[in-house]
Amino acid sequence: MMLSRSGSGLLLGIFLAAFSHGQALKSEAAANPAPQGSTQANWSLTADGKLLMSWVEVAEDESSTLRYVIRNGAQWSPPRTIATKRQLFRHPAEAPGVVSLKDGTLVAHWVEMPPDSEAEFAYVSSSKDGTRWSAPVMAHKDRSQNLHGLASMTASGEQEVSLIWLEALKGEDEPSVLKRTVVNAAGAVVREENLDTDVCTCCPTSVVRTAKGLLVAYRGHNAQDIRDITVKRFEGGKWTPAKVVGTDNWKINACPTNAASAAAKGDRVAVAWYTGAGNQYKTQLAFSTDGGATFGKPVLVSTGHSFGYASVTLDDEGGAIVSWLEQGKDTTGLLARYVTSAGVAGPVLQVAQGSKQGLGHPRLLQLGKETWIAWGNSDNAKAQTARLTR
Repeated sequence: MMLSRSGSGLLLGIFLAAFSHGQALKSEAAANPAPQGSTQANWSLTADGKLLMSWVEVAEDESSTLRYVIRNGAQWSPPRTIATKRQLFRHPAEAPGVVSLKDGTLVAHWVEMPPDSEAEFAYVSSSKDGTRWSAPVMAHKDRSQNLHGLASMTASGEQEVSLIWLEALKGEDEPSVLKRTVVNAAGAVVREENLDTDVCTCCPTSVVRTAKGLLVAYRGHNAQDIRDITVKRFEGGKWTPAKVVGTDNWKINACPTNAASAAAKGDRVAVAWYTGAGNQYKTQLAFSTDGGATFGKPVLVSTGHSFGYASVTLDDEGGAIVSWLEQGKDTTGLLARYVTSAGVAGPVLQVAQGSKQGLGHPRLLQLGKETWIAWGNSDNAKAQTARLTR
């Protein structure tokens, strides 16, 4: 049977419509136990695959409390306290995090800014039962009044985590050092090492674990003030040389406080990032199928003037869900879209809208076929959460 050209076109249109529909995301609001005034929400998975959400609460005396909950089926556990009466740095790029080790031990990290100071100090604490936490310890040797922050963390062994962070001993106008601190299950610092001695000073880090080892994504820097997204990998007991993911050649004599988000499943890696190269402000995504050794051509994710603050996660099909902030007509939109493993981007979904500051730095996490997203950075509101499905 032969089809006419018009018949072939009709079938192609039906196929493309169905294909596009399969990539479309839907958003469903999901209540969470975080109270009014909660900020800096973050996600992780427990050792037995449950959803863990953490956030920061601020008291009337301006001190902070770091709390978390675990979702069991459709119910949240009662909130538990990790640390209280602390001076947490309340910046959306400095969200604390909680990592679960194989035996269920939890390790938390956060960044503090003492009163009347611009210094930042990174801390860690651990808990065997999720209730009693070790005394917080500073995660770095240097104790000077400088920047030690923009941290991210992942499990790097059955009984250890790796904290990736930036150290700026020469001030914010000079390049920073990308560093790694290894912390054991008891919450004690094991060792500290330099990974890159010239990186962008005020941009967050992102670390994930691939089938081959650790991968760190961060904003690099060179003598010409080129600040492109860079990765380093820890494989076979050593760090690989720094490698630029997408050569944007973004030259800027300032720090955009806006970097990359990485996700990994086995050897598959996705990195999403913000760039303003050529005065084209956009969010992009690149895939790797070899643990981050090489990356494909970047996929443009944003559709207008992007504000960045990207987050990314991978599903079981090898595709990526990406979120970012983008300028709207009268407000800022928190947008998300699905990108197939072949780099085909689906329709854009608006998850929320508001001010750029109020939306904060949204964060994604994949749990089975559900994608969870958290956002919100306003003392007058609370951390918001939703589920994204296809």
